[in-house]
Amino acid sequence: MIASVYLHVPFCAKKCEYCAFYSEGTDSGRMDRFVAALIKEIGRHAALANPKTVFFGGGTPTLLTLAQWRRIFAALTAAGWTNVEEFTIEGNPATISLDKATLFRDHGVNRFSMGVQSLDAPLLERLGRVHTREMVFRSVDILRRAGFDNLNLDLMFAIPGQTMAVWSSTLDEILDLKSEHLSCYEVIYEADTPLYEQLQAGAFDVDEEQACEMYDLMVDRLAARGYRQYEIANFARSDADERDDQPRRACRHNINYWTGGEYLGLGPAAAGHLQGQRYQNWANTDLYCQAIEADRLPRDGGERLNPLAKASESAAFSLRMNRGIDLRGFEDRTGFRLEQTWARELETLVVNGWAEHAEGCFRLTRRGLRFADAAGAELLKG
Repeated sequence: MIASVYLHVPFCAKKCEYCAFYSEGTDSGRMDRFVAALIKEIGRHAALANPKTVFFGGGTPTLLTLAQWRRIFAALTAAGWTNVEEFTIEGNPATISLDKATLFRDHGVNRFSMGVQSLDAPLLERLGRVHTREMVFRSVDILRRAGFDNLNLDLMFAIPGQTMAVWSSTLDEILDLKSEHLSCYEVIYEADTPLYEQLQAGAFDVDEEQACEMYDLMVDRLAARGYRQYEIANFARSDADERDDQPRRACRHNINYWTGGEYLGLGPAAAGHLQGQRYQNWANTDLYCQAIEADRLPRDGGERLNPLAKASESAAFSLRMNRGIDLRGFEDRTGFRLEQTWARELETLVVNGWAEHAEGCFRLTRRGLRFADAAGAELLKG
């Protein structure tokens, strides 16, 4: 049985300058049609999953109305997908109300992830965000009043125009909010986004040295305030007696991705991994809805990885985590011995100072975590 379910809500009030995820503007008719299709898709797959984690991402899921959410929660309840260990909804600070937050808590949502990105007004404008810094503080208060005790805040660094002083101030203000979890991402310049086009046009330069300094400042300051890094961009506030490699507030849904687990993806553009088969739904709400309404799977292709390719991908993603790759667990899960099949690649990473062997695992060093994508690429085979 599938243990993780991801549901994609494609609607946004405005497309952010850096965003390459599939999203579209709001329209009440299209949103109603999407909700009806999503409910039907949930029903079709109810028997496939007994989820421990459910995650609504987007887009901006909090743009859906109270009535639309009630319909979705009814479908989730009918499918048996509400009594889960971790139930996350993403949202924008501009779209969070007490009524909505209370409805979420009443229906089993126990984790909320809010896209803050920055608390600096010019940077928020540069990124194309629709919220203000004041909305962030107000929304955190609303979520606490509604009873949320597991809150994640998303931040971005190395934003064009962001100085070390601004980044330092943002970290201090965010830490004062005492969220249980922080996700801190360096800006990625994805093709076909306005920010990428600006970079290509020479509107600004990427300062790699400053980006590294921002990353180091973030890691050190968060550690000093009781947050443990368990993945390159993810930190959880934890008690002193918790395991260093996986704090209690770590995002279990994402850990399933990073360790090569299977998952069900529903909604437009959602990806899934079922019984060794990878698939993606149509990245088009109309095509998605048409397929569902015609009782067809809304698939836009898929692939079945061979065992070596699947093991390679699992190894590459696991390296993103501070605990790295558990050698015995990896062999049990994939049938491959990491230190045998990837002996040359592991040696290269160690010689470069990017990785180390430690206590039955292979993990990246602090320097290596800064280049986790490149390190993971070394392990891809098949």
